[in-house]
Amino acid sequence: MYAIRLHAHGPAENLVHERVPTPRPAPGQVRIAVAAAGVHLVDTALREGLPGPFPAPPLPTVPGREVAGTVDALGAGTDPSWLGRRVVAHFGMPAPGAPPLAGGYAEYAVVDAGRLHALPDRLGAAEAVAMVGTGRTALGILQFADAGPGTVAIVPAAAGGIGTLLVQHLKHAGATVVGLAGGPGKTGRVRANGADLAVDYRRDDWSRGVRAFLGERRADVVFDSVGGGVGRAAVDLLGPGGLHLVFGWSGEGLRDGGPLTFTEEELSARGITSTIVLGPPMLRKAGGDLRVLETRALDAAASGVLRPAVQHYPLAQAAEAHRDLETRATVGKVVLEP
Repeated sequence: MYAIRLHAHGPAENLVHERVPTPRPAPGQVRIAVAAAGVHLVDTALREGLPGPFPAPPLPTVPGREVAGTVDALGAGTDPSWLGRRVVAHFGMPAPGAPPLAGGYAEYAVVDAGRLHALPDRLGAAEAVAMVGTGRTALGILQFADAGPGTVAIVPAAAGGIGTLLVQHLKHAGATVVGLAGGPGKTGRVRANGADLAVDYRRDDWSRGVRAFLGERRADVVFDSVGGGVGRAAVDLLGPGGLHLVFGWSGEGLRDGGPLTFTEEELSARGITSTIVLGPPMLRKAGGDLRVLETRALDAAASGVLRPAVQHYPLAQAAEAHRDLETRATVGKVVLEP
């Protein structure tokens, strides 16, 4: 089979499209003929050898933690009803002491059967990949905000994979949504996605336009994955009792001051709360089981409540997909297709 392998940490060009042995499922596993594999910003950090939430696998390695496709082989003891079914899976973290699984940037991938979700006919593979990772994260973030009619929400990076879903969910709940994005092309997508106001945060006066739109109202919650000057200006639009929910920071944000931090005195003076929501806090909110969020996300997409934005690349163009993701040239979830 063909796969993308990383032989040495470094730039995107180190991702090599090459022939590798087709994997065989171990007991309790299935093999998936991959129709779509998700690309995550964490993948780019692992490619460069940077520290992150996941331990770096030994090299050479096949990256990728999210796949959708059809089960074409079973390991010993695996439920035979999975054979031939369309499925999606998030690989998650390897169990302590277990070798890491080869990833999803490949024509075939193996995964533990306990991580599978069966796909309804009306949900495509690329959309399913977007929802099992990005969708579960978006719904996990939304656990921290009781947003509904009367809520004013600001979503920086509103044209991204998570931002697209946050805007849709917030509008479905009746909130007023201000979406921020870089450039007129992306703000047009944010507007078409349902945001009440779409703003180009590359304009020096963008926050003035938001203030004019809100009038006497102030924002109730900022969903911040950007940080830097954009994140700080968004926080300045919060009213007393407002929430600043942090779930990442962009390259632009890192170059412009990095992730936002506030002292207790600053938070008290502003009357706001700032919380990092990824990792253990999100897991606790989900009752210790991220599969709950995965199921909710897939159901929301299958029913049409959420519609993930997807940018497609052929598997052989994984390096280009990484470059585009790192330079914020993508819109929505990046997906590789063999």
